[in-house]
Amino acid sequence: MQRFAFVVDVVPERREEYLRLHAAVWPEIEAALSAHHVTNYSIFLIEDTLFGYYEYTGDDYQADLAAVDADPVTKEWLARTDPCQVAFGRDARPGDGWRRLTEVWHLA
Repeated sequence: MQRFAFVVDVVPERREEYLRLHAAVWPEIEAALSAHHVTNYSIFLIEDTLFGYYEYTGDDYQADLAAVDADPVTKEWLARTDPCQVAFGRDARPGDGWRRLTEVWHLA
């Protein structure tokens, strides 16, 4: 199992839209993630920053995530959620989106 954590800012004017969408994530999105070995997925919010965490249990992370990204329902979901987000941090560039975090400590 691999752990992944990411961070992104929410566009303040679109915060409520983002929260509304995630209050009822489409079942097809959850099914696509589960079918491609993404588990224990959570998104947390502090002020205007989102922190995402999930675990990957498959054998080919790149192929599984590519399959999720190619899914037509996922594309529609991202078309609705991506405009609600802006890259986090002083080194962020437009279009960066979610930025992966480096794990520095873990208690198993």
